[in-house]
Amino acid sequence: MQKFTKRNLLDLLMIMLGCAIYGLSLDMISAPNQLTDGGISGISLLIKHFWGVNMGLSSLLLNIPLIILGYRFMGKRLLAYTIWGTLWISFFLWFWRLIPIIYQLNLEHDLFLSAILAGTLSGIGLGLVFRFNGTSGGTDIIARICQLKYGMSSGKVLLFCDAIILLVSLSYLDIKHIMYTLVAAFILSRVMDTVQQGASSARGLLIISDKYQQIAKMIDLKLDRGFTYFEARGGYSQVNRPVIYLVVSPREIPAVKELIEAEDPKAFVSVIEVHEALGEGFTYKQKHKHLIIRK
Repeated sequence: MQKFTKRNLLDLLMIMLGCAIYGLSLDMISAPNQLTDGGISGISLLIKHFWGVNMGLSSLLLNIPLIILGYRFMGKRLLAYTIWGTLWISFFLWFWRLIPIIYQLNLEHDLFLSAILAGTLSGIGLGLVFRFNGTSGGTDIIARICQLKYGMSSGKVLLFCDAIILLVSLSYLDIKHIMYTLVAAFILSRVMDTVQQGASSARGLLIISDKYQQIAKMIDLKLDRGFTYFEARGGYSQVNRPVIYLVVSPREIPAVKELIEAEDPKAFVSVIEVHEALGEGFTYKQKHKHLIIRK
């Protein structure tokens, strides 16, 4: 049996906080402005409309096979976190209805603003839940499985699931509210990925050049950035040569390109997106903030 640690306590507290924010978004913005929902909530609305089944009952019955599926793929700890998140979502959806704060934002005449705010708050809430290894039940479980097994973005998986459910919801809702709900779902997916993956975005560069030594020297002297050599072999020439791997902030990309261009205009450069960068120069002991290349 695994020992309960301070990290586990932090996970549980942050999952609870994320559920509180998500529940507040649904109660304060989505419901009063008639923005529907994706996931299990959206399916429950469909079942209630066509067959009159209580939403609480249908939500519970739909979550049971998903929780079992989550146990099969995610293990005991994530199952416990999922049950924890599901219970807190239910609690806060009930709790926020008792607090006057949900009546303080009158957005009923601005669906666009409602969609933006709903997507942002929901994205922050679900992002916290996923960042600390939990889910809030429903299609969140499917998103977590896709992330763990296939490396897919959880926000994009949720957006895909929500889009399908919302399209089916056209059978009883008008197109205007569905479209604004899609706007909220898109914003939710972007905000959720940012919160989950971290805001310390960076860019990775793979640099292939016969003048790699000169380029590496200029990177060290003018950018004050560390770099790594990878040993690679040309697919056609079969010649071994070092490849420079470098991580910089997005604003430093023009400076790096200028530096490479000056040393070797024929160099091959691949720029890749790095969702989160941790370590020296990014999250601690940041040496310099360069506006231009140092002369």
